Amino acid sequence: MLSDFEVTATIPVSDLERAKKFYADKLGLRPIQETPGGLFYQCKNSHFFMYPTQFAGTAQNTAVGWEVDHIEREVNELRSRGIKFEEYDMPGLKTVEGIATMGAEKGAWFKDSEGNILSMIQR
Repeated sequence: MLSDFEVTATIPVSDLERAKKFYADKLGLRPIQETPGGLFYQCKNSHFFMYPTQFAGTAQNTAVGWEVDHIEREVNELRSRGIKFEEYDMPGLKTVEGIATMGAEKGAWFKDSEGNILSMIQR
């Protein structure tokens, strides 16, 4: 069954070189493998694949999320690198200074260079 295997997220990008630079400069990530079809990244024990497509940035949902230990520290670090956090005010979700408190969890969302919505969550 699929539950016995690792899963890899995929992130669509319209400009692979621009996205590669954003992920390096803003998020501190470097690809572990470059293929003709795209780039593989590793974050702790997980991976994601970035690939070029004309449909990048069209999804209105979170594409990828990182689980972090201290969300305020990570938000401040990313802000110092020029990341702008999304602000939401809707039933069941309101951010304050870019961070939403959802019971015992906290979350924050931002967009990459391609318009994809990325997130962080602290459990």
